[in-house]
Amino acid sequence: MTDAPSNNHNTDENSATKNGKRYWLDDMRNVYKLFWALVTLCVLLTLADLFYEKHVVYEFEHWFGFFGFFGFSVSFALVLTARELRKLLMRDEDYYDR
Repeated sequence: MTDAPSNNHNTDENSATKNGKRYWLDDMRNVYKLFWALVTLCVLLTLADLFYEKHVVYEFEHWFGFFGFFGFSVSFALVLTARELRKLLMRDEDYYDR
């Protein structure tokens, strides 16, 4: 028999830290619960957009969920821009040792 790591999402010895402690995010079930809690919160906050009066400057700010979608798209663009900018600004690993 080999001691190959299992591919299941349950808790196992491979996710334990070096000192043997286990934390609540080591269990994938807790990670899934956290993920779905955040998805639910985002959906509820987006639906809340229907129930208040907006005092806007531009007409497109009246669109349903505009600020949520705008924030997501701008943060996504920021990540993609930073990824490309890293290629331009990255230094060698031993840059400060020289």
